[in-house]
Amino acid sequence: MKVLAITQARTGSTRLPNKILKTINNKTLLEIHLNRIQKSKNISKIIIATTTDPSDNAIVNIADKIGVDYYKGSVDDVLDRFYLAAKPYKPEWIVRLTSDCPLIDPLLIDKVVAMAINENLDYCSNTLIERFPDGQDIEVFKYSALEKAWKEAKLKSEREHVTPYLKKNSTFNGGNKFNSNNYPCKSDYNRVRLTVDELNDFKVIEYLIKKLGWNAKWEEYTKEYLDSDISKLNQNIIRNEGYKKSIIKD
Repeated sequence: MKVLAITQARTGSTRLPNKILKTINNKTLLEIHLNRIQKSKNISKIIIATTTDPSDNAIVNIADKIGVDYYKGSVDDVLDRFYLAAKPYKPEWIVRLTSDCPLIDPLLIDKVVAMAINENLDYCSNTLIERFPDGQDIEVFKYSALEKAWKEAKLKSEREHVTPYLKKNSTFNGGNKFNSNNYPCKSDYNRVRLTVDELNDFKVIEYLIKKLGWNAKWEEYTKEYLDSDISKLNQNIIRNEGYKKSIIKD
């Protein structure tokens, strides 16, 4: 197997519990997210990395419903959960996605995957410089890089958030362990929020889907977000707040 996509999914969000089970037009956010990933041409297989917490059986039910495999692992050590989800397949490349990004763009996924493969990178992402909308975060890395991070990462923030060890030790950031590059965005859309952390985020996604449907491009959702008053709902929410809290705890 060449390219394995792993998306993290759990129901135990502190700010908006069960957020990925919320529905728009009778479809859960998780289903919307997975259906969009399935349109990628460069992904060989999709796995949901969920947890052993009984509350996450609802995620397993959705996986079974739409025919996507899953792995149940650690609640807090997400790096371990992620690595063990990938291990049986030993893919060449892994795409890391998160299920609170229902409008993830399959064409953008394919472009980041292509860059990683064409440049033979250990780690490639469109988040090393954060210019894409929050909710279009895509990370692609070699299985060997994930395995190295799994063995070496020690900090709680590195275990909870999967890729900080890769980023910190990437050549793009001055490190020497992982050859890396950033997939660029021509304009800065950093303050556009197409992700779901809080109730107002959900209201934004609901508006965008009802306006543009399930299958629009990220650029179309972004334009509507910027052209409408809906952006006032969630523009002040801090990007990557969970990771920043983890660093403080370190």
